[in-house]
Amino acid sequence: MRLIAENLGGERGGETVFSNIGFALEKSEALIVTGPNGAGKSTLLRVVAGLLPAAGGKVLVEGGGEAFPTVASASHYLGHLNAMKTALSVEENLGFWRAFQGEPALSVEEALEKVALGGLGHLPLGYLSTGQRRRASIAKLLVSRRPVWLLDEPTAGLDKASEERFAGLMRGHLQDGGIVVAATHLPLGIEGAKALQMAVGL
Repeated sequence: MRLIAENLGGERGGETVFSNIGFALEKSEALIVTGPNGAGKSTLLRVVAGLLPAAGGKVLVEGGGEAFPTVASASHYLGHLNAMKTALSVEENLGFWRAFQGEPALSVEEALEKVALGGLGHLPLGYLSTGQRRRASIAKLLVSRRPVWLLDEPTAGLDKASEERFAGLMRGHLQDGGIVVAATHLPLGIEGAKALQMAVGL
């Protein structure tokens, strides 16, 4: 599988944030997107994910077969918000996403163990700390199989141990032939990743 972006442009509030962005990632490759606030890192990820229309260019996957014919079908998107209901239990939230997204991977219980939330799945999400909620949202990446992970500041709110645990999950995903695109201000512990430096007005 390949993830390809060609001459991508993005807008925010009708103003051009970036233009002519391009990259090509093979399986087991990662791209780390860096740059100051306002450079368009989050907008780029949302355009790649299909959550925002591109102002120019295109993004596509090759080799996804019938299971993953489009970028949207091939991708997990983890944004600033955790996209989980605080009134539902952690298990109920993850169960919903597992059923909604299809392509089951780990069980809810297995995913919670991977993010060190084993035994807490029965609690309402609203009872968890900020870091625990982020770890629960990371577990969403594990309950359904998607070859492309699009991650926007994925370690926000995590302590050092959780950062290292998540780095291991990303490395495992890459070793399994996955692709990672991550916007971040902090090192993510992925060696050999490609880099995209964005600038305000790029």
